[in-house]
Amino acid sequence: MISTNRADTLTITTIEFWPVDVPITDPFAVATGTRITAQNIFVRVTLAGGHQGYGEAAPFPEVGGERRDDCLLALNHLGATLIGQPASRYRHIAQRMAEASGSSQQAARCAIETAVLDAFCRAADLPMWALWGGADVRARETDITIPIASIERTLQLAQKWHANGFRLFKMKVGKKVDEDITRLEALHRGLPGIGFIGDGNQGFTREECLTFVKGVKRFGGNLVLLEQPVDRNDLDGLAAIRHLTGIPVAVDESVRSLADARHVIDQQAADYVNIKIMKTGVIEAMDIATFTRSSGLRLMIGGMLETRIAMGCSLSMVLGLGGIDVLDLDTPLLMSVDPVQGGYRYDGPRLLPWDGPGLDMRIEPAGIVTVVD
Repeated sequence: MISTNRADTLTITTIEFWPVDVPITDPFAVATGTRITAQNIFVRVTLAGGHQGYGEAAPFPEVGGERRDDCLLALNHLGATLIGQPASRYRHIAQRMAEASGSSQQAARCAIETAVLDAFCRAADLPMWALWGGADVRARETDITIPIASIERTLQLAQKWHANGFRLFKMKVGKKVDEDITRLEALHRGLPGIGFIGDGNQGFTREECLTFVKGVKRFGGNLVLLEQPVDRNDLDGLAAIRHLTGIPVAVDESVRSLADARHVIDQQAADYVNIKIMKTGVIEAMDIATFTRSSGLRLMIGGMLETRIAMGCSLSMVLGLGGIDVLDLDTPLLMSVDPVQGGYRYDGPRLLPWDGPGLDMRIEPAGIVTVVD
């Protein structure tokens, strides 16, 4: 039980946010569009006791439909409703924001939730992963994403990552089936010991996906997972692909809420659910993960074009919950600069845990800073 004085120190007094543009080393081309810059927003929450926490919104219009201008407006609106709330009631805060925004503005909600959780954990002097239980605190390996590109550029990128120890390649596919197969075959023949995740971002038809899998099997490629190969609403198609190919299927865009996860599981449409805090907010992502595991499906975790702030929050779920099998927590490696200090570190494909409180990260505000107090 928190004493009255302790509760007072946990009161949210100020919420600040500012946009940040982080260049990407290569155009991030997926089936639904291309980005050359991560157009994100950083958030900082300050508590009455002086502790501060950081969060991040990473809207990705080509995948999630959210735009940064809308996120900025939502942060101003949602932030104003939270001043005076205790950070210890982070679940209530998440619910309050969800009720205020309906099924929209998940990225803005995610940013505030992350910052509130970070501030609360710093005040409690515990790493964020400890808040979720600390069930699996160890170094973990992530895949690496290869965007849709020419064969030459695909090879150059893959060779660089392979030399740095990466062996699981998440291949963006879903635009031209023949070219997708050719790109994977070039990597299969040029790099030893690798596996593939084929991430269609809803770009395939059912028939195109079957053709893609047949082509990869023909040259002997190790296709370990198909991620969201067809439209998010085509659950029958996902179920058919699972059974016809024998390749596990992960849903991403199909699950943007706990209700979506229930529907996918009822339809037996997937083997994995890809948890992304930017789609749902942090607390609902935790609820989806818990429900998914209890239903017998496996878990993957990923993100949008996020820096180490949002990715660190996702990693805290991995270390805290345990039982998350596939990590797609690589997007900070695809950026030309790292605007964040402290926190977890990368050692090749390995993500190394941290011991400090909260996310144990720092960011210096820059540009136009909006203050809600």
